[in-house]
Amino acid sequence: MARRALITGITGQDGSYLAEHLLEQGYEVWGLVRGQANPRVSRMRKLLTEVRVVRGDLLDQGSLISAVERVQPDEVYNLGAISFVPMSWEQAELTAEVTGMGVLRMLEAIRVCSGVSRGGSTSEQIRFYQASSSEMFGQVSETPQTEATAFHPRSPYGVAKAYGHFLTQNYRESYGMYAVSGILFNHESPRRGAEFVTRKVSLGVARIKLGLATELRLGNLEARRDWGYAGDYVKAMHLMLRAGKPEDYVIGTGRMKSVRELVEAAFTAAGLDWERYVVTDQTLHRPAEVDLLCADPKKARAQLGWEPQVPFDELVAMMVESDLRLLTDGGDPHDEGSWP
Repeated sequence: MARRALITGITGQDGSYLAEHLLEQGYEVWGLVRGQANPRVSRMRKLLTEVRVVRGDLLDQGSLISAVERVQPDEVYNLGAISFVPMSWEQAELTAEVTGMGVLRMLEAIRVCSGVSRGGSTSEQIRFYQASSSEMFGQVSETPQTEATAFHPRSPYGVAKAYGHFLTQNYRESYGMYAVSGILFNHESPRRGAEFVTRKVSLGVARIKLGLATELRLGNLEARRDWGYAGDYVKAMHLMLRAGKPEDYVIGTGRMKSVRELVEAAFTAAGLDWERYVVTDQTLHRPAEVDLLCADPKKARAQLGWEPQVPFDELVAMMVESDLRLLTDGGDPHDEGSWP
């Protein structure tokens, strides 16, 4: 009998790649969505015709219990969140409710539906994956960052993710649940939302190349991140839930690149000189900046056998080429139905 997975946030970048990967592994895949009339669901179905949909909302405890009871999953992947960091200052309360409290509600749904009591065995339980984030490290105390590095989040998003991370640990230790967190560093793809800096850059380069724009406005060019390919990172999520015991893992490449290097790579992929087109804009800086993030993925490499496959320059070129095709064909960058 096929294993069954329930994914929250399935209409996003990570959810789509994870669904594809699990389908390839022979899973029956379900996606939690807020309503069957959601236009993002219809666009998702063009890409993921084999995914089944169940109603539920991370803001509503009862709906999550109903969803888990209906699906009877072997694995739950909680990828749903208010995930655009700048928005978390504008909608801090909603970010806390969805990105933070949503984790509590899903853990409680699993606990209630599984009949888990304190000290229970993890052997036949629903296995839970929480999408933690490198933004929890924030103002870093050491570089690179490991599973033991202290958190100092610098945004409402990072704070909410830290709450969900510690709560996942707490349910694992208090109830014996198979509950793990993947501390994922920045992971990108052609499916990344247009508001994120990597996609903003690839779209900006494509527009300039096609004569649709004359400049690209960006904030802090010196911020440094550990960027990888989302399609690689979802495989790590799956490996965490198939491991012999529940543990948390840092997932990243172990190599940092600045926003400036991202820009250079993107313009180079299009055969353009970035300095002719890029304008720095102080209004685009964060209220509290995170200057650098770099993963130490040795534990994942040693215990899961996970390695990133797509290098930085190849990832950036992939995104630029995808957006050139998208805009040439008249596609809408905000329409997930345009995903390759």
